[in-house]
Amino acid sequence: MSWRLRVRHTTGYRYDAPVVASYNEARLTPVTDVDQLTLDARVVTSPDARQSRYWDYWGTQVTAFDLHVPHESLEVTATCTVDTADEKHPDAPGWDVVCSDPVKDRYVELLTPTTRTRPDAEMAELAREAVQGLDPKEATLAISALVHDRVAYQAGSTGVATSAHDAWGLGKGVCQDIAHVTVSLLRSVGIPAAYVSGYLHPRRDAAVGETVTGESHAWVEAWLGTWWGYDPTNEVPAGERHVVVGRGRDYADVTPLKGIYSGTGSHSLGVVVEVTRLS
Repeated sequence: MSWRLRVRHTTGYRYDAPVVASYNEARLTPVTDVDQLTLDARVVTSPDARQSRYWDYWGTQVTAFDLHVPHESLEVTATCTVDTADEKHPDAPGWDVVCSDPVKDRYVELLTPTTRTRPDAEMAELAREAVQGLDPKEATLAISALVHDRVAYQAGSTGVATSAHDAWGLGKGVCQDIAHVTVSLLRSVGIPAAYVSGYLHPRRDAAVGETVTGESHAWVEAWLGTWWGYDPTNEVPAGERHVVVGRGRDYADVTPLKGIYSGTGSHSLGVVVEVTRLS
């Protein structure tokens, strides 16, 4: 059963010294597609800034803004209301389709390793062993289980620049790392895979009207005749609790908020996500 969710995502920066100017891009507006409908969305900044919007190469809506007045803090608040879809359980085609030349050509960017998703020889070999005798859907689940067993979720154990190889070696990471490793291994066995950025409502039994602390989250989509979302951190298909904001090759394609600023000091960052089930 689909849900209607309201999400409020607040990101705050504080600078040690006044910033003269800053240039920023926010990828905080959920997508609308066949599996998800964004009913309303808004991005507000403090200090106030003129905004422009566009859709990037991967189909993610970008809110771009810049500030040209001295400021010691920056707060970006994104709010949205989204109708999500329940879990999908597609009947996957065989390897002859998934690994066919037309599919390889169409999804070459989602089969090619990136700096963050390049597997080493051991990772690739273990992935090949894990999928022996399985069809592509079973292989996707087997690789997700392999990653879940090898890379334990541990908040604060890695950073945004951590690669799949690094997280694999550490044996721990956050959802971003687990998604990177899963994407890495899926591509290594010939399954096109996308990194997905969005939100997760943490409770399956969420009460309607209750606001809870939610999560910025990452999971994967594998091409199995159609795109299938799977959350390897929680070992569940993506469903009504998942809100898709963007898809890409890795985190760099869907970074929620990034930019540059002119100033001499460092900065600190705070993020709060609140999620309410409306129906």
